[in-house]
Amino acid sequence: MGKSRELARALVEHRRFQQVVIWVIVLNAVTLGLETSSTVMGAVGGLLHVLDRIVLGIFVVELACRLYAYGWRFFRDPWNVFDFLIVGISLLPASGPFSVLRALRVLRVLRLISAVPAMRRVVSGLLAAVPGMASIGALLGLIIYVAAVMATKLFGHIAPEYFGELGTTLFTLFQTMTGEAWPDIAREVMAQAPLAWIFFVIYILVSSFAVLNLFIAVIVSGMEKQVTDDLVEAEDRHAADQAASDALILEELRALRAEVAELRAERSSGSTTV
Repeated sequence: MGKSRELARALVEHRRFQQVVIWVIVLNAVTLGLETSSTVMGAVGGLLHVLDRIVLGIFVVELACRLYAYGWRFFRDPWNVFDFLIVGISLLPASGPFSVLRALRVLRVLRLISAVPAMRRVVSGLLAAVPGMASIGALLGLIIYVAAVMATKLFGHIAPEYFGELGTTLFTLFQTMTGEAWPDIAREVMAQAPLAWIFFVIYILVSSFAVLNLFIAVIVSGMEKQVTDDLVEAEDRHAADQAASDALILEELRALRAEVAELRAERSSGSTTV
C-alpha cells in the first residue's frame, strides 16, 4: 500500500504529468470557447461534447490519483481544495433545475492557476495583499464619501443629474475617479461655478494618483513577500536535502571505517597466529 502511494505521488509530481494536465486544461478552454459559436456547434457540436466528457474524465482520474497519493493531506493544500471544488462542480447534473450549472463548466479553466506555478505565485501574492488592500479600500471609500457630501452641497443645484442626491453623486465621483468623461461633467459645472475645477483636480489627485497607487504598492509588496517566502522555502528544502546527503555520506564513511578496522584486526590476528 505504501509502495503504491509512493508510485502515485511520483507520478502526479512528475514534470511531464503536470505538463499534460496543463495542456488538457488549455484544450478544455478552447473547446468551451468554441461551444459559444452556433456555427461551430452546428458543424462539430457532437465532437466538442465528446471532448468535453473526455477532458472531465481526465480531470477526475488526475484528482483521484492525487487523492490516493496524498490521502487526507490532500485537503491541507488550499490549491488542492480549489481543484476539488472546480471538478466537483463540473460533475453536478447539468439538466433540469441545475441547467444553469452548465455555464459553470468554464470554471475548469481556472485550474490553470493552480497548475502553473508562476500564476499560483501571483494569486498567492494578491491574497497576501488582501488585508492591506482592505485598509486602503476603506480609506478610498471614506475619501469618496466626504467628497460626495461636499459635491452634493456645492453642485447639487447646478447639475442635479450628476450631483442631485448622495447616491447619484457617489456614482459620479466613482466615474470621475476612473477618468471616464469627467471633463464634460466638470465643464458643465464650471459654466456656473468657475472655481469648481479646484474641487475636481484635488479629488482626482487624491483618489486616482495617490490612493489607487497605494493599491499597486501593496500588491507589489505582497508579491515580493511571496517570492521571498518561496526562496526561503527552497533554500530550507535545499539545506534539508544537503543535510540528509551529508548524514548519508558520514554513515557510509563510518561503515567503511568499521570495515577497514575489522580487516586490520583480522590481518593482525592472522599474523599473530603465524
